[in-house]
Amino acid sequence: MTSQTLIDLVIGVAVLGLLIYRNLRAQPVRQVNQRLFLILGIIGLVETYQFLHTHHGGTTAVAALAGSLVLAAVFGVIRALTVRIWMKDGQAWSQGSILTAGLWIVALAAHLGYDALLSSHKDIGGIGTATVLLYLVVSLVVQRVVITTRAAKISGSPVGGPVGQGNWSA
Repeated sequence: MTSQTLIDLVIGVAVLGLLIYRNLRAQPVRQVNQRLFLILGIIGLVETYQFLHTHHGGTTAVAALAGSLVLAAVFGVIRALTVRIWMKDGQAWSQGSILTAGLWIVALAAHLGYDALLSSHKDIGGIGTATVLLYLVVSLVVQRVVITTRAAKISGSPVGGPVGQGNWSA
């Protein structure tokens, strides 16, 4: 295991811990504060670019990355369905459950398992650890879109006002 692989994994696990913690808190459902997604997304894209630039995986790497991101989106939808949403003082609130937290862990394990399946391809072996943060961001964004959509249906109006206002915490 290279030092970069270890750094990627440590960052991914730290972000996963933060996401699980924030998912288990009761909090208002609001529109997206794009800073969190932007910061994590940029770091994830940089890590992914560095891997692709170094390993020259070509179309195989792009296909592997696409498959991984589809997996992230599927887990985001499934997890979002385990989040409880209710109205309190005219505001939609959400809170994840132990099942939500467990699905975050399963999602990361699936991503790393997918990486293990691809490890036999010398050009893309290790792509999972290099793209772990991007995977988590995609999964989080999909989860938040589903939660916000569900909350809007419960409240009967868009959640949090105009897009771009409020805070979309994970």
